[in-house]
Amino acid sequence: MSRLPIRGVDVGSDTRCDHYDSELDVVAFRFACCDAYYPCFQCHNAVTDHETVPWPKRRFDEPSVRCGVCDATFTVPDYLDCAYECPNCDAPFNPGCAAHAELYFEVNFETDGE
Repeated sequence: MSRLPIRGVDVGSDTRCDHYDSELDVVAFRFACCDAYYPCFQCHNAVTDHETVPWPKRRFDEPSVRCGVCDATFTVPDYLDCAYECPNCDAPFNPGCAAHAELYFEVNFETDGE
């Protein structure tokens, strides 16, 4: 299976970008609108011409988060349960990403079965 590229502004080898480049900024998120990975929502907005569509709840069983250190991909539930550490290589992730979770994942969970 070929890997989807990581798009954005000045994306480095560990997925750091022009907007977020601390030692902990080593994760990329897949957006449903264009089926591509970006280090952050600002990168998505900078290089696309459409509105951001976060990863939908109905697709949470598909890989949609990618570690920039080991290139492993995992699901939203695995990412949310990983305590800001890669489940594969233990690289630390930025806990500040939680402040933007609704931009990356559909977080308004409905219980009515849609």
